[in-house]
Amino acid sequence: MRNSAGGLMGATRRLIADRRANFAVMTALCTPVALALTAFAVDEGSLYNERRAAQSIVDLAAITAAGHINNAEQAVLTTLKDNGITSVAVQQEGTTVAPTASKAVVQVVPGRYSGVSSIAAGSRFEAGKLPHNAVQVSLKKQGTLYLAASVMAPPVIGTTATASAQPEAAFSVGSRLASVNGGILNALLGGLLGGNISLSVMDYNSLIAADVDVLSFTDALATQLHLTGVTYSDVLASKATVGQIATAMANVPGLDHTAKLALQTMASSATNSVKIPLSQFIDLGSVGKLGLGQKPAGLSVGASAMSMLTAAAALANGTNQVAVDLGATIPGLTSTTLSIAIGEPPQASPWLAVGELGTVVRTAQTRIKLNASVTVGTPNLGGGINLLAVNLPLNVEVAYAEAKLTDISCPTGPSSIKVTIAAQPGVVAAHLANSNASGFADFTKPQSFSDAEIADVSIKLLLINLNLLQIKGSSAFSVTNTAPTNLTFSATDIASKATKTVSTKNLTQSLSTSLVNNLSLTVNALGLGLDVTALLGTVKPAVTTLLNGVTAPVDDLVYNVLATLGVHVGEADVRVTGATCGRSVLVQ
Repeated sequence: MRNSAGGLMGATRRLIADRRANFAVMTALCTPVALALTAFAVDEGSLYNERRAAQSIVDLAAITAAGHINNAEQAVLTTLKDNGITSVAVQQEGTTVAPTASKAVVQVVPGRYSGVSSIAAGSRFEAGKLPHNAVQVSLKKQGTLYLAASVMAPPVIGTTATASAQPEAAFSVGSRLASVNGGILNALLGGLLGGNISLSVMDYNSLIAADVDVLSFTDALATQLHLTGVTYSDVLASKATVGQIATAMANVPGLDHTAKLALQTMASSATNSVKIPLSQFIDLGSVGKLGLGQKPAGLSVGASAMSMLTAAAALANGTNQVAVDLGATIPGLTSTTLSIAIGEPPQASPWLAVGELGTVVRTAQTRIKLNASVTVGTPNLGGGINLLAVNLPLNVEVAYAEAKLTDISCPTGPSSIKVTIAAQPGVVAAHLANSNASGFADFTKPQSFSDAEIADVSIKLLLINLNLLQIKGSSAFSVTNTAPTNLTFSATDIASKATKTVSTKNLTQSLSTSLVNNLSLTVNALGLGLDVTALLGTVKPAVTTLLNGVTAPVDDLVYNVLATLGVHVGEADVRVTGATCGRSVLVQ
């Protein structure tokens, strides 16, 4: 028994002491755990690479979408397809879609991105905010498990990218001079600038034809204002007189010699010391952040020298009234006095701007009061009636015209760029009547009108001899355009700085003719028992004929005065001098 027990215990001790099989046992026990860990490690590495690949694709999709922001969703789907993600469900805002093994889910959210450093990084993109300049793309897809699929569900890989592109255009609104009358322009600009302007028609034509590089102009203006080491926006945040502005324009390289001399003459003649807030004159947008002397790639900013000069003159005059006595310089008129009042555009909108979608430029609201005496010619109307005088009391008010940048696209690159401007001429109200003089320059209130003295007649009958009988009357006419018109500028239009015009739909005849034809006349018979019907029946055709005889030169005068101030009856001219679709970049 003892030997048997001892032998068993010895055998047990020898078994425990013998380690020759331990490794095999441990291997058998640990292999499943090791294989599981290996599977997880392999799949984790694979998922990491898959997530990086997905992020790269989403980055590319966002960049592509930002460059085609009007067709962002299709741009994203095309990019995903081109990079191997062919089966995709689009998740709309407010819904939730889960990815499957065979289908990924993408969400495309256009919005607006602001790179202002004071805004927290996570708040710089605002989904849905207009106008869009950025796109956020989010992708969800099931990850691929190679070794761990039997023990766990495939995880969802989620990636997001936001890209922004800032398309910009340089554009302006105003009116062209239909014809140049040097005497009228000298008198008008002299009144606005407070000096004695004496330029020839050739001088004015050279200013109309000359295009000024606005950035070079700002460089020259900074030199005059003694500003150094600043940006374009810093210069435009200051003020300058019209004389300083004209001098800076004259110093822009490349100007025609005649235009240069005309600007120097204008600068030396301008005595108006009012300093213009330059930000109301020009808005350079993001270009303003550049330092002086720098030029934006692919974006030209130009303007007519004449347009710049007259816009500055109008701003310098503000809401003040300008009176010009043109004497007998208008054909068919024995005397002509012209009063002009210029209001400020709403919200201090500039006349020229560089901006993104939604940028607006406007002209100034303008009022004209023209009092003229018409040459009578043959006064005898028969029946003892003589026409002594005929007057033309014309009042014209033009509300601001507006141009809004609504679209910039580059379907196949910069050479295919298209810029769309929604343009709307100002509403025009015209009256042949007397206006309330005290409210002429007050644009916060509508003008009030009353019957005016249109004609003076004398009557010699057997028993009646009246040396002066007043014929009074009034007429009103309006031109409206309730909806803006889209003007599209191609790359060729932009390169040639072409001007495009939008006109009102109902301006079918001349302004003055419309007023004359609607003229209603009355006469005070003074209780003398005169047959007023017969009297007006004789006088009105003669008065109408005389007034119609001067409508052409009067229209020419009114149109050119307004055009000099950047507005026009029933029309708005728009120019795009530069545009870029911007470069799409990742921002988040």
